[in-house]
Amino acid sequence: DALPIFRKMLSQSGRIQQILCCGNVNNQETYDYLRTICSNIVCARGEYDEFNKQLEDVAIVELEELKFGVLHGHQVVPWGDKDSLAMWQRKLDVDVLIAGNTHVAKFFEFDGKLFLNPGSMTGALTPFECDVTPSFLLLDVQENKIICFTYSIDDGEMKIKKKEYTKDL
Repeated sequence: DALPIFRKMLSQSGRIQQILCCGNVNNQETYDYLRTICSNIVCARGEYDEFNKQLEDVAIVELEELKFGVLHGHQVVPWGDKDSLAMWQRKLDVDVLIAGNTHVAKFFEFDGKLFLNPGSMTGALTPFECDVTPSFLLLDVQENKIICFTYSIDDGEMKIKKKEYTKDL
């Protein structure tokens, strides 16, 4: 089970300044747990987030010199499609779009913008994928640059991938 490994790592970090969550938190207990990691949380509403009526379908936040859009991803049709994600990015007028729902971690640039999918911390299955690798992202945002660390659990072992993005000024 990946959650105990992820929880231990996150609780020891003490350096997380903001959580951007794509939703499907599902209950107040899990949302409150995220707040123990960092009290500054921005969370979009997933289709199973009826516990908190204050969550919006889309959240927009500015960090340093970058504007982030956060949505669950069930609004993107077809799910995870680059052109559909780019349409949402343009609609929200953001530099970085974070959208989940596919439960598969992704980092890619398209038309000069950054698109992220944190995957699923629990490795929850989807209607299209039964073998989901548990994952999440940590971002180091400095001015117009992002260093993205993708954490995943594969065969019980934590793996970390690092990628970078710089917005042209």
